[in-house]
Amino acid sequence: MSDKKLSGEVFYPSENTLKDLRVKKWDDLQKAASEDYEGFWSNIASELHWFRKWKKVIDDSKKPFYKWFTEAKTNIVYNCLDVHMETFRKNKLALIWEGENGDFKAFSYYALHRETNKFANVLKSMGVRKGDRVTIYMGRVPEIVIAMLACARIGAIHSVVYGGFSVEALHERLEDSHSKLLIVADGAYQRGKIVNLKSIADEALQRAASVEHVLVVKRTGHEINMEFGRDMWYHELMNMPFAKSKCEAEEMDSEDPLFMLYTSGTTGKPKAILHTHGGYMVGVYATLRYVFDINDEDRYWCAADPGWITGHSYIVYGPLLNGATSFLYEGAPNFPYPNRWWQMIEKYGITILYTAPTAIRGLMRFGDAWPGRHDLSSLRLLGSVGEPINPEAWRWYHSVIGGGRCPIMDTWWQTETGMFMITPMPSVPLKPGSGTRPFPGIEMDILDEEGKPVKDNEEGFLVIKTPWPAMIRTIYNDDDRYVEQYWSKYPGYYLTGDSARRDEDGYFWIIGRVDDVLKVSGYRLGTAEIESALVSHNAVSEAAAIGLPHDVKGNAIYTYVILRAGVQGSKELMEELRNHVGHEVGPIAKPESIEFVESLPKTRSGKIMRRVLKAKALGEDPGNLSTLED
Repeated sequence: MSDKKLSGEVFYPSENTLKDLRVKKWDDLQKAASEDYEGFWSNIASELHWFRKWKKVIDDSKKPFYKWFTEAKTNIVYNCLDVHMETFRKNKLALIWEGENGDFKAFSYYALHRETNKFANVLKSMGVRKGDRVTIYMGRVPEIVIAMLACARIGAIHSVVYGGFSVEALHERLEDSHSKLLIVADGAYQRGKIVNLKSIADEALQRAASVEHVLVVKRTGHEINMEFGRDMWYHELMNMPFAKSKCEAEEMDSEDPLFMLYTSGTTGKPKAILHTHGGYMVGVYATLRYVFDINDEDRYWCAADPGWITGHSYIVYGPLLNGATSFLYEGAPNFPYPNRWWQMIEKYGITILYTAPTAIRGLMRFGDAWPGRHDLSSLRLLGSVGEPINPEAWRWYHSVIGGGRCPIMDTWWQTETGMFMITPMPSVPLKPGSGTRPFPGIEMDILDEEGKPVKDNEEGFLVIKTPWPAMIRTIYNDDDRYVEQYWSKYPGYYLTGDSARRDEDGYFWIIGRVDDVLKVSGYRLGTAEIESALVSHNAVSEAAAIGLPHDVKGNAIYTYVILRAGVQGSKELMEELRNHVGHEVGPIAKPESIEFVESLPKTRSGKIMRRVLKAKALGEDPGNLSTLED
């Protein structure tokens, strides 16, 4: 970046920070990428292993169905594990895990390679082949990482369902993916209680015809139902003769599917975002390497869940591609006390912490004394992900957790992008609340309704103008929806669905979603999913959900419900409906408030006008009501 004086509140990197960085000047990287974009990505891809090299870096002959590294052969897991078997990293720690109850496990690269191979052979013995879909439903335990890697090793497509989702959400994802196999834990620990994942899975499986087998990981050891002929224990299969510690990695085409991951859309049905082996691998490898300047001395902790894209890219694949040591923690940030995270940072010597603003705001509420009890001097970089971080939380994170010396990498990206898109690097001056600029070579803009670029500091639609390696390839089994949702509003440009502004220094500021998707605690939830869950209750005839600002969660879910004739609203019914949503979608989707109403504001075409409900709830002017039916 240029040396011109930046406007507003700016934090410049210290000499200490700059001293040992791999990339000291953003401008040099940006120049290389803009002068030869394909060459830039080709050079990075050349740092990884390919069974056969590519003919073309980007094939844009069938836009927007871009292909990357065409005709190349690789396997992301070969690059995550096998390449390290020939180096000193073979005996280096790949993964350190702590359970909420204090359980501990650690895996060297050699051990993780062995366990992945063994489980890959177990999957093969179950009849899982290249291209088959496998659903994974667990808490934050090492087996979720092993299961993902084992699927990818043999060319099966994994579909990880967040362990906080409930019956209907799991069932829907099993059905849509036509999964052959479900891998589930008996339960997970959360705030000292057991989340009974297996019983949720049993209920979801009652209507999931494609699932042939269920492999169960024993985590909590509580009593569960095991259906004869269908359900088998993971640990028993891993001790069978066929679970050999050698399993060749399948040679995958660069464009072969790696995983599908469901994300909330503006309609009731979640959509499966499809990512591939080659481009995704190059994108997450490069972004983690440059943005967090990851090196062999680091102890890196991404405190997300593997069930979300952040976990896929920056807990599982990104760190292993870079040969890093990663930390994984099972439970809640403040259990049993608000110092749990700070205690673990001190205990394990964590050098990089990457988490969501929700967690930062939640821990900030407990004050400075809890982190003050611990030595956090091992930290050198901090990161933020999932939603825009408010400046107050940024400053607390920087001064109290980072001791004023750790730059904060505030990253904007999506399930669909697969990798960081707007992000600083440790050498870049930072403004609290801004993700700075697009990653080198990636062009982004902010457009008005007509598709014209807006002026500085004006809000508009955030778009991506250039293809990028880890980009979504399509929506699984729905190419038309992919084109319609992401490429139709501004042909040739990818529509992110977020609104943003850019300041006079070229720094981007994300404002929030422009569609009917809520960000709650950094997780995307569709209003349609919440509304569908409410309407599935026999007392409800219609429902609308909106997000209202919340100090900790970012958004809290507020709902408006029209009851069926003859049903009376009550506090008891309100609680029953909240629990019903929790059962159908997951506890994270429970509404903060339910208001019983006689009617809902709608357009003449019948679309609920959520902005009117939001304005009413916030006591604001609802704006133009010309399209309102009544």
